[in-house]
Amino acid sequence: MERHLTGRHALVTGAGRGIGAAIARRLAAEGARLTLLGRTRAPLDALAEEIGASVLQADVTDDAAFARVFAAAGPVDVLVNNAGAAATAPFVRTDRALWDSMLAVNLTSVFTGCKLALPGMVERGWGRIVTVASTAGLRGYAYCAAYAAAKHGVIGLTRTLALETARAGVTVNAVCPGFADTGMTAESLDRIQAKTGRTRDEAVAELTKSNPQGRLVRPEEVADAVAWLCGPAAASITGQAIAVAGGEVM
Repeated sequence: MERHLTGRHALVTGAGRGIGAAIARRLAAEGARLTLLGRTRAPLDALAEEIGASVLQADVTDDAAFARVFAAAGPVDVLVNNAGAAATAPFVRTDRALWDSMLAVNLTSVFTGCKLALPGMVERGWGRIVTVASTAGLRGYAYCAAYAAAKHGVIGLTRTLALETARAGVTVNAVCPGFADTGMTAESLDRIQAKTGRTRDEAVAELTKSNPQGRLVRPEEVADAVAWLCGPAAASITGQAIAVAGGEVM
């Protein structure tokens, strides 16, 4: 198999589990040299040993810490903004603290990562930025106003940066998973069960009812989309928000 990212340095935020870990494995299989960034060291170290990657520990909502570890990583050719969090509440019970925390991790950290990565990419004439957004950035969902607003913001930022870098050899895209088979979704299922008394299967059915395929998205499916966007076959794909959601968004 041709390894399209041999010689490229990829940095993945939120790389310790779920979609981030799947993306790191997939990019490593494409030959990229990986730097894994996250808040919790143990899962990062375990994955790094598996795929032969470097590890940096930082909270992406801490601008100074993010900038410090980014500089330590060296020039980045591929940036995958995957770090994120989801908290739910009816809008009338969404306070400023919840709003600020969702925008900080899901939107402002993407702004910071792009600010750190783009100058070097433009200078070198090649770069790939892919942000893991959500179908919540393409449509509305009840009870997640802050999260949906942040993900809509990510897609607006993606489209703007794509236009600004279109002649610089850089592409900027987003992938938008539906509900995926990850730890974050497992936490959502736990909340549904606790609040409603439903069984696990009933809770899964509730989350997947908007997916025409009737299932959770596999992290590896998202990783495949990211790898394609980083490869030569997608050189003319920029400014896109690609749903990986079984036909939920068309």
